[in-house]
Amino acid sequence: MASNWTVCGVCDYRHITKPSNVWCSECDEGLCEECKIHHDISKGTRSHGTVSISEYQELPNNVLRLARSCNKHNAKYQLFCKTHDCPCCKKCVVESHMECTELTNIDDITLNIISSNAFLDIEQTLSENAENIKRLRINREDNLASIGKKSREIENEVLETRARINRHLDNLQDTILKELKTREKKESNKIRPVLKSLIDKDKAITEHQTNIVKLKKYASQLQPFLALKYIEKDVIAGEQYMQSIVKSHGANEIDFSLKIKPYLQGMISSIQKFGDVVVTASPCNIPMQRRKDKQAQMMVAVVHVPITIDNLAPKLLQTLRTELEFSSGCTFLPDCRMVISCSVRKMIRVFKPDGSLDFDIEDFGRVFDVTYIGDNTVAVTSGYEYSARQINLIDLKRKKVTKTLNVNSVNTGVAYIEDKLIYCAGKDGIQMINLNDKSIVNVTKTHLDLFSYVVTFRDSIFYISCDNMSITCIDFRGNTRWVFENESVLINILGISVDGGGNVYVVGERTNNVVVISPDGNHYRQILTRDNGLESPAVIYIDISCNRLLVANTKEKAFVYDLK
Repeated sequence: MASNWTVCGVCDYRHITKPSNVWCSECDEGLCEECKIHHDISKGTRSHGTVSISEYQELPNNVLRLARSCNKHNAKYQLFCKTHDCPCCKKCVVESHMECTELTNIDDITLNIISSNAFLDIEQTLSENAENIKRLRINREDNLASIGKKSREIENEVLETRARINRHLDNLQDTILKELKTREKKESNKIRPVLKSLIDKDKAITEHQTNIVKLKKYASQLQPFLALKYIEKDVIAGEQYMQSIVKSHGANEIDFSLKIKPYLQGMISSIQKFGDVVVTASPCNIPMQRRKDKQAQMMVAVVHVPITIDNLAPKLLQTLRTELEFSSGCTFLPDCRMVISCSVRKMIRVFKPDGSLDFDIEDFGRVFDVTYIGDNTVAVTSGYEYSARQINLIDLKRKKVTKTLNVNSVNTGVAYIEDKLIYCAGKDGIQMINLNDKSIVNVTKTHLDLFSYVVTFRDSIFYISCDNMSITCIDFRGNTRWVFENESVLINILGISVDGGGNVYVVGERTNNVVVISPDGNHYRQILTRDNGLESPAVIYIDISCNRLLVANTKEKAFVYDLK
């Protein structure tokens, strides 16, 4: 960037200060109105594009600070080295890039860069990153709110538990005190009659003692004799009564004591904590969008023409003889081979890029849909049999099952996204399993048909309902975005796929056609019919990287089309 873009660079070189009106990126300097006229008609600069200073100022500061010429040699960039991913001047080439074989004219690289795939890839990646950050931010905010709510719930649970303990101890206390009162009353009722009798006996003895004193003083000889005999009988009866009380345990010493239960005695010493606050960290289940296998860098610019349903013109490339009884799934491999699954024969069949048979893999369990997950591996669902709730991961190089994922539902249509499989789970809706920790989450609880297929694109999930003859678009939280139904063009919908522009492709098994639906679900167009060889088509797949479409009939044949 020029040291001072506010003044005209040409005039400044002549020691004249004039404000600049436009900026030339090729010359890397500002121009006043007079110099601009000369610049526009000069042979060496007439092809240079200029922008007004006000527009130039709108560029981000980090872009304005980028050097437009070689800082080392103070020379204009003329070539781009793909090997070192850097622009070069001629002196750079001589010094450091003489052995590099991928040197390209920088003008060819920058031609139409704004409309190139590289620029669009960057824009889409930034959009995806922004969406990922938004999802993570919402997730963290939700988590923050949830732990606050959970903390309050635990606090209430502690208080409620304490209250239940208090109520229980109060009940135990009331019970033991009632028992104490009952026992006291019972024992007291035993003692009181004896005590009353003893009091009566004591009164009788006192009376006898008084009478004896009086007899000694005042009675004649006969009276004391007779009284003595009477008192003697009474005394003997009293002694016998007291002996009977002792023998009948009526004089037993009654005492009360309390025997505390051991678990209550040890409660204070043994219970040191009310409980433990347990913190668990579950793996993040937010699907992250990432543009795989694409480098967002300045390579040879190619004008990107997005596919729309109006400019689609499928061109037949080849016809495959599948020789299968029921094609229930299909996919492309990165090396242009094709895989078709067959639920009847419980196998997957791999075809070479030229359409000839490569090999079969069978005898590993039930089979329904198939999708490529990377590392030369495909995932194969087991279908709608409730006895087979598993997804097999098959290494195509070793031709064997390397891992079996046990799921808790049936599993028919399947799609792969960021180390996760999204699959149709029948009455359990759409589920997503993490291939790393095998955790399963529900995306939606909507009841699905047994013959259901699913596909994803960015932050959208598309699935079909064969019974309802509809296509539904939802987000990853299960919220419905749109539903497409039109029995005049689609009956008995089976396979579904999506292209790089977000257009949705579905097959009508009974209508013998392929219909493409716009990303918003408002428009549709029939692109393939019985005239193109479709006879009860079942499944479809689109390779976004090269815009190829694979559609397979229920039996015998499949077709590969170019969508460019």
